[in-house]
Amino acid sequence: MIFDVVTLFPGMFQGPLDDGILARARALGRLGVRVHDLRRFGVGPQRQVDDAPFGGGPGMVLKPEPFFDAVDWIRTRFPATRERVVLLSPQGVPLNHERALSLASYDRLVLLCGRYEGLDERVREGIVDEEIAVGEAVVSGGELPAMMLIDAVARQIEGVLGNRDSAGSDSFADGLLDHPCYTRPAAYRDRAVPPVLLSGDHGAIERWRREAAQRATRDKRPELMDRSRTTSARERHRGTS
Repeated sequence: MIFDVVTLFPGMFQGPLDDGILARARALGRLGVRVHDLRRFGVGPQRQVDDAPFGGGPGMVLKPEPFFDAVDWIRTRFPATRERVVLLSPQGVPLNHERALSLASYDRLVLLCGRYEGLDERVREGIVDEEIAVGEAVVSGGELPAMMLIDAVARQIEGVLGNRDSAGSDSFADGLLDHPCYTRPAAYRDRAVPPVLLSGDHGAIERWRREAAQRATRDKRPELMDRSRTTSARERHRGTS
């Protein structure tokens, strides 16, 4: 899978892409990331990428031409069979586990990173397939959200994680938060690991983990419990229909 990122600040992606799981996945050829400088597609000899908003108001608005030209250039230079153009925007739908799974089914994602007061509405209307937000807060641009999206989607691609079962046991994978985890030592500063985890009884361990996940979800994110029950009921109904 390929991510083509269009941004005014390509240097921001060097650290996150050059370390950890994403760096290993790139080295193994499981995914590729190409970062494109929006200013390269700017207008005129000054490579202008922004201008004052029509109607007045604070700040600057990113011009439409650089985004259209950047996406046209990417499509011409790097054809892809199944692609989706995603705008990182606080107005978008929330990035969640289901959406990451869906996006992982494409051959290529083109990620557009906004800045300043936003971008010309004609970009949304003309080339954007989907707007995605990573939270209910406004950040300075789309770069950090794009990095989060790349990481979340990459985890769903086969061969990216060292253990192929890891993604399936993540928080949200089954609608619940993950269960608590422990490692050695078995006791530390008067706090002991739950005895069931040391018992070797795998059935009991799985039951404990499920109950602990439900407790954590009920205490920390109770709204997820209702969503999980709705999903389970829907799946049971499909199984009997």
